Amino acid sequence: MSHIHSRVELEDGDAVLVKLHGSEANVLLLDDCNYRSYRSGRRYTYFGGHYKQSPAVIRPPHGGDWNVVVDLGGFGGKVEASVHVIH
Repeated sequence: MSHIHSRVELEDGDAVLVKLHGSEANVLLLDDCNYRSYRSGRRYTYFGGHYKQSPAVIRPPHGGDWNVVVDLGGFGGKVEASVHVIH
């Protein structure tokens, strides 16, 4: 499974800003357990979704360690992404 992965540490109230360059993509914010499930092809829960335009801003329900995944999801094309934490 090809995807872009970044790990971020967030505090309560923080958000993740993902700037996409290129194709539309799925932008997912997952905790560690759900990221393992995503990589294994099992069912998982995430925050975010499909973004046709940049930027994607995602606010998780709480702080902690999170995994940011950018996945083309079969849409084709190429995408680059930059990930920033908004305090």
